[in-house]
Amino acid sequence: MKPLFHPHFVNGPFDDPALFIDFLFQKRALLFDLGDLHLLSSRQILRLSDIFVSHTHMDHFSGFDRRVRILLARDKLLRLFGPPGFIDRVEHRLASYTWNLVENFPVDFTISAGEFDGKELRCARFRCRNRFGREGEEVSPVADGVLLDEVPFRIRSVVLDHKTPCLAFSLEEKNHLNIMKDRLLKLGLPVGSWLTELKAAVLRGDPEDALFRVWWREGGVVQERLLNLEFLKREIVRIVPGQKITYVTDVGCHPENIFRIKELAAGSDYFFIEATFLHEDEAKAREKYHLTARQAGILAREAGAVRLIPFHFSAKYARRGEELRREVADAFEAQVA
Repeated sequence: MKPLFHPHFVNGPFDDPALFIDFLFQKRALLFDLGDLHLLSSRQILRLSDIFVSHTHMDHFSGFDRRVRILLARDKLLRLFGPPGFIDRVEHRLASYTWNLVENFPVDFTISAGEFDGKELRCARFRCRNRFGREGEEVSPVADGVLLDEVPFRIRSVVLDHKTPCLAFSLEEKNHLNIMKDRLLKLGLPVGSWLTELKAAVLRGDPEDALFRVWWREGGVVQERLLNLEFLKREIVRIVPGQKITYVTDVGCHPENIFRIKELAAGSDYFFIEATFLHEDEAKAREKYHLTARQAGILAREAGAVRLIPFHFSAKYARRGEELRREVADAFEAQVA
């Protein structure tokens, strides 16, 4: 089974947080946090459709300018999500530049910035042709923390405390569909783009008694068959639980944060969680509103995570990275990635 999402960190565990999540079979990617992006190619940056920012401390937001610069003369919509006050931060960042020539651009690059307070999502737009002035502000209720809901996946968020609101995120694939190619061959059906359409129909929950068009090209001529969706679903589609990827950083270890993290991360296949301090420096971690490696491991174990990937190590442990990993692994009671 090929996973739909392929997550990897842009930088090392001692550097700026930025988790790049590539999509299988699509020219698309997501990003959790917007730290230094110089290691991403322009091609990778152009794949990004949505960026989810935990908070706007510099190490989590400094990549904003590079993202805008690469997209500036392109006909693109970039969606950003962040905590309360995020729209103001985006507006101020854009206002720090001079935009006197952008009216002549042939395209209208647009940024949609949304801020989530745990209950509502407030959004505003910034258009290149309008010199990135703030416009089109809207507020909508958010159910169960779902910031983005598409056919194959959803993004869920909770607000945590870092002595400032800080968002954690979970990417949840609704279901993963596998095509059983041996059965496809027995039915005399070819592979092709119709299978992508079939998967979308199943994930949307289209009526099972509906007729589905199976089509392909043969000798330059389009061939087709109309088959019952329920038949195709039963004969060639295998439905399995989808991936769950959770991202948590910059949080204090107190009961409300712990409860929200465990609820968000429950059953995660990949749990990316900060492990900023060794537990011998727990007092410093408490003062800075960060987790220790031991606390991170315990949280991941109690959330039932399958894989734990620690990151956001304090620079004070530059020569002690393996100690942090070992402390996380001992608390998680399993090997960490």
